[in-house]
Amino acid sequence: MSALKEYEAQLEAIDLTDPAPPQEPERQRWFMKKAAELIKEKSQELGRPLTARVKTFGCQMNERDSEKLRGILEAAGYVLTEEENADFILYNTCTVRENANLKVYGRLGYLGGLKKQNPHMMIALCGCMMQEAEVVDKIQKSYRFVDLIFGTHNIYKFAELLVSALQNDRMIIDIWKDTDKIVEDLPARRTYSFKSGVNIMFGCNNFCSYCIVPYVRGRERSRRPIDIIREIEGLVKDGVVEVMLLGQNVNSYGKNLEERVSFAQLLQEIEKIQGLERIRFMTSHPKDLSDELIDVMKHSKKICHHLHLPLQSGSSRLLKIMNRKYTKEQYLELTGKLRREIPDLSLTTDIIVGFPGETEEDFQETLDVVKKVAYDSAFTFIYSKRTGTPAAVMENQVPEDVIKDRFDRLLTLVQEIGRERSSRLQGQTLPVLVEHINEQDETLVTGRLDNNLVVHFPGDASMIGKLINVHLTDCKGFYYIGEAVR
Repeated sequence: MSALKEYEAQLEAIDLTDPAPPQEPERQRWFMKKAAELIKEKSQELGRPLTARVKTFGCQMNERDSEKLRGILEAAGYVLTEEENADFILYNTCTVRENANLKVYGRLGYLGGLKKQNPHMMIALCGCMMQEAEVVDKIQKSYRFVDLIFGTHNIYKFAELLVSALQNDRMIIDIWKDTDKIVEDLPARRTYSFKSGVNIMFGCNNFCSYCIVPYVRGRERSRRPIDIIREIEGLVKDGVVEVMLLGQNVNSYGKNLEERVSFAQLLQEIEKIQGLERIRFMTSHPKDLSDELIDVMKHSKKICHHLHLPLQSGSSRLLKIMNRKYTKEQYLELTGKLRREIPDLSLTTDIIVGFPGETEEDFQETLDVVKKVAYDSAFTFIYSKRTGTPAAVMENQVPEDVIKDRFDRLLTLVQEIGRERSSRLQGQTLPVLVEHINEQDETLVTGRLDNNLVVHFPGDASMIGKLINVHLTDCKGFYYIGEAVR
């Protein structure tokens, strides 16, 4: 029985004449059943099924949250769609950069027009952006047609909040400042049947001076190893062959557990799960990456040889102001050790350009690290001022024209090195996990190598979700063209 079918059976057994139970997740199952009753009535009134769309902004953690939100909507009786004129629209928001906020405001303006044409339409907002008081205040004043607002800490309460929104004509707002609760046993509609994200921890204790995440996601909370193992075992039973372990800083996993378990120890236990083929994880903080973890990665048969290790800046002076808690020299020593111990490791990173006070000398230090580490790829960002962070009120904000020039120079270097690094695999035969039919050419399928590089090769839908040995014939910079080896 699939996980969704099991959930349907659990909901069927619920008696709504009984009061909603106080304990979780049983309480949310009761509200899912109640929501399903209300949706059925509305559907009969309109003479058609009700549709719902979840739009995700932001990181892998948000993507995983959205899978749960879709699962709850589906359990409540909505038909999921990608159409923007759905009966229920939910935006799961991000606030890491200002541009993400502006995108949401822009889409809300458009949705306001749609709602005037469809009065029964419901609009909900959740995620990191909703944890900012000034954002909620703006929505209350300027977007009064929004029906439901909730944050990052109470996503598990979505079924209960949905029932409140369905039964009320006013805007429902439920924002928590923080929580120590972890409720994970909820239905999920996965994007892929064969791979899945798995939350191992929530929140962040690092308080980098430019970052809003600790303020909107709260302090670190690790899930118990047994709960993580059981979830992955259930996913594997449901056809998953690859998991991505998720956390704001996975390297600090386990520090708040009663019985301390390191991230490396957790990985060793996950590797024992029969049927699981690949293990990925993100994001890693350099200050917490241990020799133990490097050793476990080196000897593992399932942990992918890909590590995302954010640098942010190559200047020790700026790293101190950023509160990153490592120096340029320490970062280079760590990446050097990684290259020695795991020679085929793919290293990727995040780099910020234009942090307040960044000089040309600081920027040259960043370019020096990029050359010495030789990243396979890098996510390069222009510094975005986030209200509420220490960096937002710092003096010496860098002029836009200077930032653009530096950003262009960095991007050119990153792409040049990345192309060279990618080409080293040409001529090899390596396993590729096939993800989908190629979007430009239906005779090709697209998948990923262990190191996360994309590969396109001739194939069909029967290959999706399978590991196929592929001869890498032609490197095209940041992806390969190959041939399946029968």
